[in-house]
Amino acid sequence: MSLRLGDIAPDFTADTSLGRLNLYDYLDDSWGVLFSHPADFTPVCTTELGKTAALKEEFAKRNVKAIAISVDGVESHNKWIEDINETQEVSVQFPIIADEDKNVAGLYDMIHPNSSETVTVRSVFVIDPNKKVRLTLTYPASTGRNFNEIIRVIDSLQLTDQHKLATPANWKNGDDCIVTPAVDTVKAQELFGEVNIVKPYLRYVKQP
Repeated sequence: MSLRLGDIAPDFTADTSLGRLNLYDYLDDSWGVLFSHPADFTPVCTTELGKTAALKEEFAKRNVKAIAISVDGVESHNKWIEDINETQEVSVQFPIIADEDKNVAGLYDMIHPNSSETVTVRSVFVIDPNKKVRLTLTYPASTGRNFNEIIRVIDSLQLTDQHKLATPANWKNGDDCIVTPAVDTVKAQELFGEVNIVKPYLRYVKQP
């Protein structure tokens, strides 16, 4: 059965481009972005891993560690990283899991038989420091992922974990937020200052 939001992310130990790695030890008290790609030396994936490498500082600001996975081996990963670094003008420094036995793909339901019986789909899992799954996304093979959107969701999760707020459609870091229904307006004013009441159930405040 596929993982659902709030589930504990399965732990595993696997070979990677950076050596033997245990997921929980690697993440420690960080957030994690675990994402799969169908195969090494494929064009869309090359741009995706390049984009992830280019966002290294943005991930670091948010205490996020990236980890990629495919069913190819370590030797293949290491050769492919050379191509990624060259073509995308980056330095890939995050690990790429070599899931040749498909153990991790099975734990995270990354192989969808109606799409392909042998390769992983473009799955994304955001894992919080408590090892809970907070976001799941699955993309078709032809569509590259939007890593700016993944960062946007992490910004929202980290903000709303700290404050009794939600974020509206197309919200981005710095935009106004929505007060959750569990907080009355008086309490919201105490917590956040001015409250813009559009409807009793729709109240905006400045981002804390």
